[in-house]
Amino acid sequence: MGKSKTKNQKKSRATANHVAEEIFSAVPHSFVFHRGLIGKNVGRLIVDVRRVMEPFTAESLKVRKKNVLKDFVAVAGPLGVTHFMIFSRTPSSVNMRLARLPKGPTLHFKVLKYSLVKDVVSSLKKHRMHEQQFTHHPLLILNNFGSDGMHVKLMSTMFQNMFPSINVHKISLNNIKRCVLLSYNPETEEIEFRHYSMKVVPVGMSRGVKKLMQERFPNMSKFEDISELMIKGANLSESEAEQDGDHNITELPQVYSGRGNMASQQSAVRLTEIGPRMTLQLMKIQEGMGNGNILYHTMISKTEEEIQEILNRKQAQLQEKLGRRKKQEQNIADKQEKRDANKKKSLEGIKRKQAEAEEDSEVEDPGMQDNEVAVVESDDEVEYYRQAVGREPDEDMFPATKRRHGSERTHGPAKKRKMSPGKPFRKDQDGKSPKRNGPGGQRDKMGKGWKKDGEKAFGRDTKPGRKPFGGKKPGERGEKKFGGKKTFDKNKDKSFKSKGSKGKPAFKKKGTLS
Repeated sequence: MGKSKTKNQKKSRATANHVAEEIFSAVPHSFVFHRGLIGKNVGRLIVDVRRVMEPFTAESLKVRKKNVLKDFVAVAGPLGVTHFMIFSRTPSSVNMRLARLPKGPTLHFKVLKYSLVKDVVSSLKKHRMHEQQFTHHPLLILNNFGSDGMHVKLMSTMFQNMFPSINVHKISLNNIKRCVLLSYNPETEEIEFRHYSMKVVPVGMSRGVKKLMQERFPNMSKFEDISELMIKGANLSESEAEQDGDHNITELPQVYSGRGNMASQQSAVRLTEIGPRMTLQLMKIQEGMGNGNILYHTMISKTEEEIQEILNRKQAQLQEKLGRRKKQEQNIADKQEKRDANKKKSLEGIKRKQAEAEEDSEVEDPGMQDNEVAVVESDDEVEYYRQAVGREPDEDMFPATKRRHGSERTHGPAKKRKMSPGKPFRKDQDGKSPKRNGPGGQRDKMGKGWKKDGEKAFGRDTKPGRKPFGGKKPGERGEKKFGGKKTFDKNKDKSFKSKGSKGKPAFKKKGTLS
């Protein structure tokens, strides 16, 4: 079981983590991604450029088709991203935009030529590239960026701010393993982008000693003494040791990793290109994140009057846009106010209806029991039937009224209801003769025959209170009411036959005439 950490060790570890977080947040970070369709080769170029910008970049940034530039800007703020490198492709060229967050400017470059890492490495006899080189940021080297021109100075400032700054008094040389070279050609106005791996080797000793320092022992079978190896370096090919000169030999201020690299000693710095390689040309410089005024354009030049006219036109457009936005906000506020007023009015109406319903529910029917259900029939059904038909209704015709009022009946005035035209009130409500409809008409209410649609039934008047045809007014003393049983006269009806003792009709004897 390992030893537990002491209190001082925990405190020093926490302090170191806090310092590392502050340093990490202070350095610039970048996003390298594409917009639109780019193809396989440009996609591989984006991966190689991300490799150059390590470790302060998003290595596995996923870009979807539905993502827009605003999505990347929204994510860049919390993550501390300061620069965007955006690649795109047109049918004629490959373009690269370099943007500074959050307010620009944006530099538009045209990629004239490019080579991938795999192409550069395959052209070398020996390449030097390992994972430890990408744990620290590369060293930026700018060449020929001191020429006149504001666009050149802006480009150099933009490139410098993409990489962390270096303090020459505190930096450790062992952290510098790579370098990025940007060389500007004033005549062609092109920028050469190169990426190199660095190696430092001691100088001032024979090739044999270098072999021994590198633990690579040569074949010494032909030597009589080891001094021949130290002095002459016999039988060693020229390819085993590279030729160094004044262009790459320097004095080291610190101890550098590698055998023989001591402080205040002569050492040679050797560069090996590891890719990618690009040739860029500046096209234009624009304010903001690609939506501002154009500060510089390679192909188009404008006079001061044209520039002022463009600025005035843009200012007018901004004022018009601001006016439309204010009008929209005012319309939204008015609609919201109307909506609130309608809502308030509706709530008041609902509350009023609820109050009325509560007041109505408080009034209780005195004839209604606790376990009874409220009836639907009105109170004047009996009286209306009495006036329309001219006789008292049957006992089982209005059960709800009977249940509600019991044996007590009111004979006071009731509201008369207007009868529907063409629909006379049915007399036989007891269900003995149902209503029949057919193509020949309908059965009349008296049961005496058929009548056609729209005709009046024979022997009665549809208006209540009048005298029926050929009879007396209903309600007179000694006379039957309208709708009573029909009596027959034997003298008038010759076809009437007498009934037997048991109520059956009598039969004639054979041979007799009536």
